Order: sequence, then C-alpha cells, then structure tokens
Amino acid sequence: MADAPHSTDSASRREQLVDALVATGREDRPAFARLYRLTSSKLFGICFRICGEQQAAEDVLSEVYLTVWRRAGAFEPGRASPITWLATIARNRAIDWVRAAPNRRRAPLDDAAQIVDPSPAADERVIAQEERHRIHDCLETLEPKTRDAIRTAFFDGATYAEIAAARSVPLGTMKSWVRRGLARLKDCLHDD
Repeated sequence: MADAPHSTDSASRREQLVDALVATGREDRPAFARLYRLTSSKLFGICFRICGEQQAAEDVLSEVYLTVWRRAGAFEPGRASPITWLATIARNRAIDWVRAAPNRRRAPLDDAAQIVDPSPAADERVIAQEERHRIHDCLETLEPKTRDAIRTAFFDGATYAEIAAARSVPLGTMKSWVRRGLARLKDCLHDD
C-alpha cells in the first residue's frame, strides 16, 4: 500500500510530539527543547502570518513557548492532536498581539499583505495533514473490499460501474459497499 510509509511517519511524528508535550507538562527541560525543535518553524509561520512582522512573530513565539511550558500539564492527548493544540495557542497569542496595539496595524487583519511564499500557510498545512492522517486511519478500519472501492472511486476517480466491472460484482453491490463504507467513515471521523 503506497500510503503506509507516510502514515507511519505521521504517526511517529505525532507520537514524538505527544511524548514531548506530556513530558514538558512534567517540567522536563530536555523534552521542552525537543518540542521546540519539532514545532518552532510551524508555529513561527502561524505567528508571522498573523503579525505580519518578523520581529513581532519572534516575540509572540517566545510568549507561545512560555504559555506551553506553563500549560503543557493540561494537554490531554485523547482530546486533541498535539500540533492542533500548539497551533491554537500560537494563533491566539498572535491575535492577542495584534489586538493589544491597534496602532501597530493601520489596516485590518484581512487586508494584511500576503506572505510571498505561495504555498499554504503552516497552520493550514498542519491541519490538512492531520485531516489526511485521520481519513487514512479511518479507512484502515474498513473491510478491505470496501476500503479498496472507496479509494478507487474517490482517490482514482473511477465510477461505481467501472469498479463493479473490474471486481466482477453487480453495480448495486458496489454502490452498497461504498455507501456503507462512507457511513462508517463519517462515524469514525466524527468520533471525538
């Protein structure tokens, strides 16, 4: 399966973040340094996008990690992904910075100049990556024939008729597999 190495890498990165964050909650300084190395570039991207100034983003990032140091003990791995939890803190601190000094910004936040980098913002990439990871995890809970039918239909763009013909099953059966599989996927994705 082509997605297995990426899924394993994502799970490994997530596990590293959870371990570092939980250990930071126990005031483990080496774990906090590891957490910083693993997340600082992503969190800086969030701060920079909102603040619009490198120096401000660096200052806000310092506040973010002070907050993380103080609040890491409250992180619950089962409730949120570690990067989502951290990104929320970064976003909130950056917005607080913007609101605290309205004279720093003459234009509303929506009118701020875009970052030159045409790639998606760091927080958007992180969220999209988490969503992809979650979808693939939920797909793995399905029966192989159902998982294969859904992947072929939605990732490869094949029609139900094409999939049914390739699998030598009636069209109605194929539609039922996909419909039931999508219902189970929906349940899995909303289990939080």
